[in-house]
Amino acid sequence: MKQTLAVDMDEVLADPVTKMCDWYARDYGVSITAADLQGHALSALVPPERSHIFHDYLNTPGFFRDLPLLPDAVTVMERLNEKYELFIVSAAMEFPNSLKDKYDWLGEYFPFLHWQQICLCGSKVIIQTDIIIDDRSRNFVRHRGRKLLFTAHHNVLEKECERVNNWQEVASLLL
Repeated sequence: MKQTLAVDMDEVLADPVTKMCDWYARDYGVSITAADLQGHALSALVPPERSHIFHDYLNTPGFFRDLPLLPDAVTVMERLNEKYELFIVSAAMEFPNSLKDKYDWLGEYFPFLHWQQICLCGSKVIIQTDIIIDDRSRNFVRHRGRKLLFTAHHNVLEKECERVNNWQEVASLLL
């Protein structure tokens, strides 16, 4: 029997941060660099009266449909899909417009996944797999399996979790 593996989408497979920064530069003429982001939430980098803007972007229909892939995600995921009982788990309900976008995005970039491997949910507390890969350690609180924190700008200062920095590191650990 294969081990089960849950993989998050945003900031693990897909890059919404670059798109939000691009839209912010378009709308306000201010660039947010990768260096600016390290250790910070996006909303902390803008004036308080604009702190809602990133939430607004995420609620925009179509926002999630054309996000860039993180490097090596497809090739490593295809190999993981052969070795594990693999599930994509995304807390998508906060942004209801994202549901179809995410499903279509996965179909485009990960055609080897079956629809039954996709879990678009509200909370990940019900997810109990042997391994979970996520960029938010809050999703590990009740998880009993192995927890791999995928490095993202907002979690670089966290020290308590086993960390993976990219998909090549995931491959070296899990394949």
